[in-house]
Amino acid sequence: MKEEYAIILEYLPNGYPLEKRMMPIAQAVGEQNLTLLELVPRRGVTLTVGDRVYIGEGKRDEVYYILGRLKREKLTESAKSQLQEVVSKIVKDNEPRFVNFFNTADAINKRLHQIELLPGIGKKHMQEILKQREEKPFESFEEMKKRVQNLPDPMKAVEKRILEELTEMERYNLFIS
Repeated sequence: MKEEYAIILEYLPNGYPLEKRMMPIAQAVGEQNLTLLELVPRRGVTLTVGDRVYIGEGKRDEVYYILGRLKREKLTESAKSQLQEVVSKIVKDNEPRFVNFFNTADAINKRLHQIELLPGIGKKHMQEILKQREEKPFESFEEMKKRVQNLPDPMKAVEKRILEELTEMERYNLFIS
């Protein structure tokens, strides 16, 4: 599925310091699929960190074209720190989507469940989450914390996992494609 909007993580008006091409480039993350992207702004457009830009089909005001996927190794340090804030906001703004992950997550194999891939959530919490969701699906992160004893903050766990998937090689991706 294609991204419609992206959030700017870093704007390099002269491109990458070690590359010979001197063209402006923006590092961004797609709002829907959390895809890391390299964008080329339109001539005369300066993108600002945190901007939400349209990258879908049809006329784009700020973005001339999408150069392609951004390799995690190419993320600048300031883009990485910006990524944390952006992921936090995306998770908060799309809470139902991420709560639904806990309601629908499956076993990966006999020994590993998707829920266990979240930082801070082990077998005991996973079993309790499965038991609770059988009785009644979760509706919010707050409700999860109330129903599952000593559960580490599920919102923070999702955020951490997304950041790991975006910045490190993971064997299984739960949230990014």
